Amino acid sequence: MESHFPYSLNRRSFLGGSTGALGMLALAHLLRAESKPPATADQRHLTMGAATHHRPRAKSVICLFQHGGPSQVDLFDPKPALTKLDGKPYSGDLEAHFDKQKGNCLASPFRFTPSGQSGIELSELLPHTARIADEITLIRSMTTESVDHESALRLIHSGTFSAGSPTWGSWVIYALGAENQNLPAYVVLSDPGGLPVDGGRNWSSGWLPAVYQGTPFQTGDAPVPNLMTPPNVTPGARVAQLQFLDQLNRFQQRRFPDNSELKARITNFETAARMQTTVPSALDLSSETQATQKMYGLDNPITRDYGARCLTARRLIERGVRFVQLFLSGQPWDTHSENAKTLTGLCARTDQPSAALVEDLKQRGLLDSTIVLWTGEFGRLPISQGKDGRDHNRHAFSLWLAGGGFKPGYCHGGTDDVGYRAVKDVVTVHDLHATLLWALGLDHRRLTHPHDGRPTSLSDPELTQARVVPELLA
Repeated sequence: MESHFPYSLNRRSFLGGSTGALGMLALAHLLRAESKPPATADQRHLTMGAATHHRPRAKSVICLFQHGGPSQVDLFDPKPALTKLDGKPYSGDLEAHFDKQKGNCLASPFRFTPSGQSGIELSELLPHTARIADEITLIRSMTTESVDHESALRLIHSGTFSAGSPTWGSWVIYALGAENQNLPAYVVLSDPGGLPVDGGRNWSSGWLPAVYQGTPFQTGDAPVPNLMTPPNVTPGARVAQLQFLDQLNRFQQRRFPDNSELKARITNFETAARMQTTVPSALDLSSETQATQKMYGLDNPITRDYGARCLTARRLIERGVRFVQLFLSGQPWDTHSENAKTLTGLCARTDQPSAALVEDLKQRGLLDSTIVLWTGEFGRLPISQGKDGRDHNRHAFSLWLAGGGFKPGYCHGGTDDVGYRAVKDVVTVHDLHATLLWALGLDHRRLTHPHDGRPTSLSDPELTQARVVPELLA
């Protein structure tokens, strides 16, 4: 009888003890291709996509996320007045995260020069970003609502402080679906050094169906864990295992039809089958020309890792991946000591690959349809923490965007004389989300999903007063 499953081994035990459970799914997928039951509503939404609310400027996103809060006054927002106050006590009111370690005013030791025809002033630490100044939209007036890393990260990724909410990447996939059925719609290129602060919450689908979460890829011989078949497993044994696994999954699905995690697992297994042939070619950087590899810095040990992931992001977008996100291990931009020295090393590692990505997308005709976002979660205070570190600042930070309908060669907003507070054309994190969605053809007020008895959205405009910032768009 179907209601009494004939196997004593439970699903968790089987998955835990079976090597490469995702591998060699292609054959099982093909064996049941003709008799596969109709897709669920969630699966149809993912595979077919949905109509946009208005004509989109962009169709895909690459987010270069900089964990820890990059210093705006050292990179993007020159402050001559702060230079004059260097080493002197700060005279105004100031919200310090580490109050007992407050120091005196801390000027930037780096020169700023006008860049490109637009004349946007950028730090000497960013010579490659300066080269693409006429392609970027620089926002100097960003604000957020927390100086705590975890809550600020959740806010910029999901629009709320609370853990367990969908990230904006998941909202994009929920709304627009996938373009390439052989690759995940949402890919996370993780740092080989380890997870970022707050781990998988940075790409979680939260209470949206689990099929919309990010899929982590890593560098090395096995970019997707357990995708390929172990060499000691015969084809016959693998087919039997996978048929058994499929029966277990389908049985559980009938028992728990509302379990989105199970639906996502089945959908991901089917995607994994198709990924076996597409992932290796998508991640094969050796097929790129030497000139392209050099442009991304793959010939330099300092830039090689980040450059490889930026180049991989371009290759994934080229193949129809909707949303790609790059993360760094830990929170390296959190420069609580030796601020200037640490920033110098971080920019040497990331500046060239970030700029190369924008240039490469443009020369391939992909920049118009791809949003590139470079951002962290907050900025730094105008005073030091201790001798030469910096403290968190939620009242002002900077970020840049390129492509996807954003205004090139444009600098938006401004901060006070020392870079402490955004005072001109302020943009909140919620405004940023609303504007990003708008560029993708989505109205943040209409993109909702039922949660806690009401339609809930990324921006939650009734609470946040989020608005699209038209000045940012071309």
